[in-house]
Amino acid sequence: MPFRFVHTADLHLDSPLKSLAFRNVELADLVGSASRIALQRIVDLCLEERVDALIIAGDLYDGDQTSMKTARFLATQMARLDDAGVKVFKVRGNHDAASRITAELVLPPCVTVFGGRGDYVELGSAVCPVAIHGVSFAKPQAPDSLLPKFKAPREGLTNIGILHTSLAGAAGHDTYAPCSLADLERSGFRYWALGHIHVRSEYIGNAHVVMPGIPQGRDINEAGRKTVSLVTVGDDGAITVEERAVGTAEFQRVTVDVEGLTEWTKLVTNVNTALEQARDGVDAEHAIVRLQLHGATPLHFRMLRDRDLLLAEAEKAAEQTGRTWIDRLIVEAGPVQTSVSDAAGPLIELQDLMGRARGDLEIRQEVEELVAALVTDLPPELRDLAGHSDDERSRFIDKLLVEGSSEVLAKLAGSRGEAA
Repeated sequence: MPFRFVHTADLHLDSPLKSLAFRNVELADLVGSASRIALQRIVDLCLEERVDALIIAGDLYDGDQTSMKTARFLATQMARLDDAGVKVFKVRGNHDAASRITAELVLPPCVTVFGGRGDYVELGSAVCPVAIHGVSFAKPQAPDSLLPKFKAPREGLTNIGILHTSLAGAAGHDTYAPCSLADLERSGFRYWALGHIHVRSEYIGNAHVVMPGIPQGRDINEAGRKTVSLVTVGDDGAITVEERAVGTAEFQRVTVDVEGLTEWTKLVTNVNTALEQARDGVDAEHAIVRLQLHGATPLHFRMLRDRDLLLAEAEKAAEQTGRTWIDRLIVEAGPVQTSVSDAAGPLIELQDLMGRARGDLEIRQEVEELVAALVTDLPPELRDLAGHSDDERSRFIDKLLVEGSSEVLAKLAGSRGEAA
């Protein structure tokens, strides 16, 4: 009889969404509850598919949380699995190691939380025996590989390892318990249930190495369809992996082409059409869209001036589309070049002067100081606004100077009636 399990990681239950709440409290409430809904659906999937086990590869919690409401919710979901005879195997990731709930919560007997020294559990049938191994983070930091702590694979069994790791490194993720695919291949394990990186990846070789990604996106940087893995170990030891979606809300970046548009009504129509198409491409109940307007248009000045009106139009269209939300509206469109070059001499001179000013070291230093002061005054969760490194901050300042110049010129040209 085959052995079947669901593999997930990085639920980050009730992770804070303060930056989103600043923009839209109702939307923040939706996304804030989405991680719980995802866990409930993962449990539903386990019960519907009558799997033998649920594997959680770290970061079930989100740091130093103290909410007993979260604890009660988790205990209730685990009790559903316990009642159905489904085993749960979990390792602690870097966020779990910082959570007070981790140390205080009492879970049902079906739940095995592996410790920091490494251990394994044998289960399955006589025809399809398996051994599930795991090693947890003892502390929030794990700068060295945890692979040496795993027990040797059990002979004659299909060995499954659970590991929270950044692998060889990934953009936007700190280094935790680093290891390579080659290391995992040499381990003798047939399936590696990984966690930590929020983007799904799958490698099939001597071992199946699966990073399921976050099952529910929390912001626009975690856009796209989010899934868990439904894994079957056949009687012959063959492994098959299926993706199953569990998220209730999906983030999407949507680009609207405004190139050459001269009529405001056509602009609104294009925005509405883009939202409808985005909704059609999302299977989740809710689509959360970041609209980005691109192209050169005589409407550039009006789009900047009346951004609030355009956002209101987009939100109305989103409401009519159904279960669609606007995360942000970003105007990255530019003015038609001829709108300035055809203007009177002073605008041409100003355009040239502003272009040269962008390369002035003193001006740039002043802008850098202003940005540094602004970032210092922001809440911690918004301080990456200008980037995570000197290079990213430099590019951010370049963008500010270019866009600021374009906006000034567009407003001046618009005041002459050329971009109304």
